Amino acid sequence: MKKITLYTKDYCPYCKSAAALLEEKGVEFTELDVTNDQAELDKAIAISNCKTVPQLFVNGKFIGGFDDMKDLDDKKELDDILGVPCQGYC
Repeated sequence: MKKITLYTKDYCPYCKSAAALLEEKGVEFTELDVTNDQAELDKAIAISNCKTVPQLFVNGKFIGGFDDMKDLDDKKELDDILGVPCQGYC
């Protein structure tokens, strides 16, 4: 099972969309709300070199934000990255 972590802020609509997409995929993930936790956000920024949220990490590797997730999903690549079992189109 892959370790999936999503950094979010509670007022961010892209964060809500990213979490909804992961829920739709049926994967288990940890959502870290960094709205009031700059130190935790700084940890993610140090790895990703990205200062915005959401930030998706799979097994410690930075995948991107919501637009990146959506693009990967449109190209049918996100499921493989997340470890989602084949649903008949692979």
